[in-house]
Amino acid sequence: MSRVVVTGAAGYIGPHVVTGLLDRGHDVVATVRRRGTVELDPRAAIVEADILADDFDTSAWGPVPDAVVHLAWKDGFRHNSPAHMSQLSSHFRLLTTLAEKGVARIVALGTMHEVGYWEGAIEADTPTSPLSQYGIAKDALRRALPLALPESASLAWVRAYYIFGDDRRSESIFRKLLDAADQGRTEFPFTSGRNLYDFIPVDELGRQIAALTDAEDVVGTVNCCSGTPISLAAQVEDFIAAHDLGLTLQYGAFPDRAYDSPGVWGDATVIREVMARDEGTTPVQ
Repeated sequence: MSRVVVTGAAGYIGPHVVTGLLDRGHDVVATVRRRGTVELDPRAAIVEADILADDFDTSAWGPVPDAVVHLAWKDGFRHNSPAHMSQLSSHFRLLTTLAEKGVARIVALGTMHEVGYWEGAIEADTPTSPLSQYGIAKDALRRALPLALPESASLAWVRAYYIFGDDRRSESIFRKLLDAADQGRTEFPFTSGRNLYDFIPVDELGRQIAALTDAEDVVGTVNCCSGTPISLAAQVEDFIAAHDLGLTLQYGAFPDRAYDSPGVWGDATVIREVMARDEGTTPVQ
């Protein structure tokens, strides 16, 4: 059993990563900026701290952990928030300090928005040209860490895609659909829905990140995703049916955005191998 610290544990993804790690037998320290209404797995120890503050002392976590899963990131749903660039150096300082203190495994959350506009499958070495402050900051951290971390620390950079599940806590279209049903609406204005995306349930993403934390030989950028492109229309229609929302999509009420790719998804080869190795099965191609 290893001791793993999870930052941003009360965020959208955090609770699922915490549970995924606990289910694998780890001793988990869930770090939150402030205690709120988010329910975390009771098996985890909870530490309340502002980990990006200049005076944050990592001894608040007790002994140096074996691994850190870094999910903390302000304004993740606001892609042009000034917080992305203004806090970039704080993320860099925290992770390099942890490595220097002896943390052997760092798993940091990235995003497909590092890539910018792309058509087709995104691979680990797909060129990046981010189009938002969020993507720029994440990509800068992804590029900088391997140049700064000591050889004693292995780094996996999780490139996440389109996440759903636990939708009341997101700001995605799925939250908007739930809100529309709550308001008693029967129609929902929509685009053509033709664009293809890579959707993954948040609990499955949590399991993938937990498995990747143990896979210390897997380093660099790893797509954590389904690897399967699905049209936005199909995903939304399935969501409406599964939740019995009683909504009818008004196709074409909004134009498709010119800057959205007609189809983009992740190459899931590596994460499928990690999950298959973990489960003792043959990866699905």
